[in-house]
Amino acid sequence: MFVCLCHGISDKKLRKLAIEEGISDMRTIRKCTSLGSQCGKCVKQAKEILTETQALQLAKVG
Repeated sequence: MFVCLCHGISDKKLRKLAIEEGISDMRTIRKCTSLGSQCGKCVKQAKEILTETQALQLAKVG
């Protein structure tokens, strides 16, 4: 599913960046993808996806 329609950024891309690159904050995501730089409607959902992905990673480790 697309999170950011303005830049064509999907939830899969966000999860991949979080898992493979270890990105855990919106500032870095925004630098890597320009997410939220147009209309900004995607930022809330992107934060939720990052939080969810981090929780799943911690559950796998623990």
